Amino acid sequence: MTGAGLLAGASPSVQALAVIGIVLLEAIALYVGYGAVEKTVGPAVLDRLANGR
Repeated sequence: MTGAGLLAGASPSVQALAVIGIVLLEAIALYVGYGAVEKTVGPAVLDRLANGR
């Protein structure tokens, strides 16, 4: 799942860089995704917690 299998013939350094790049892209996607969810759902959740509705 790391993508290193896509570069089977590449050197270990290139494979390591590929894994780092993939992990970085995943982290950015999660950051943006969770930020969007928090922005849309957060106010309603906080309102329910504060007002008990």
